[in-house]
Amino acid sequence: MDTTTIVLLLAAVVTVSIVIIVLSQMRERARIERVRKITAQEDAYKRAHSLLSEIPGQYLSADLKLLLIKRMEDACAELTRLKSDLPVKKWQESAQHLKNEIVEKRDPRTPVKIDSPEKSAHVKELLQNLFKMIEAMHKSGRVDTSTAKKNLKYVLFLVHKTHADLHVFQARDYVKQNQIRKAIHAYHLASTEMGKSRENPLAMKAVKSFRTRIKELEAISSEGKDTAISESQSKLDREWDTFLHDDEWKKKADYDD
Repeated sequence: MDTTTIVLLLAAVVTVSIVIIVLSQMRERARIERVRKITAQEDAYKRAHSLLSEIPGQYLSADLKLLLIKRMEDACAELTRLKSDLPVKKWQESAQHLKNEIVEKRDPRTPVKIDSPEKSAHVKELLQNLFKMIEAMHKSGRVDTSTAKKNLKYVLFLVHKTHADLHVFQARDYVKQNQIRKAIHAYHLASTEMGKSRENPLAMKAVKSFRTRIKELEAISSEGKDTAISESQSKLDREWDTFLHDDEWKKKADYDD
């Protein structure tokens, strides 16, 4: 075998080796990328499911719930395309069941009383995560601009309501303890929080309600008004606790003085 043949054989061996190595690296990169995408979609599904489960019922409108379910469904569709070993079919069935409950107004999610700074902070964090998720869905083209804008504005309103909820709870507690000046201050804080969502008629109706309550408390020193104040407080409590989902309250929401 002459030198030229030997050189060509060695060159061929080296070339084949390089091709094998390159193909192997490409397959490994593809495998790693597939694992990365599967992990990302799994995380997306679990984040949306967690927000749907953990955000108190009074904060989630039907639109927000359906947006979260859409994110779950999108993640499942992508996981199916990637041929993931995860229980995607079970997740899809669960998402469809939840969607049916929401559309048929049978969703079991219940309100949670915001009665401590810790709860308020936790709900605020959940809502901020929801805000980021909607932003990401918009950037990726999963929701249109109009839908994203409407829901982002509503989530910001909910963040303000979270703070107002805590101030209202504190105000009620102060009234029970006959610490009227502290109660008035707490209602002022609640009014200020809701005033940050001036474009929302519900927020402005809440502000007017707080101002009415403040005036009543300022007059509490007059003898014989305790019963009337108590009855008014009960009415305001019911309105505040249900005003996000109360049709009558929504009908009253306007900017009239």
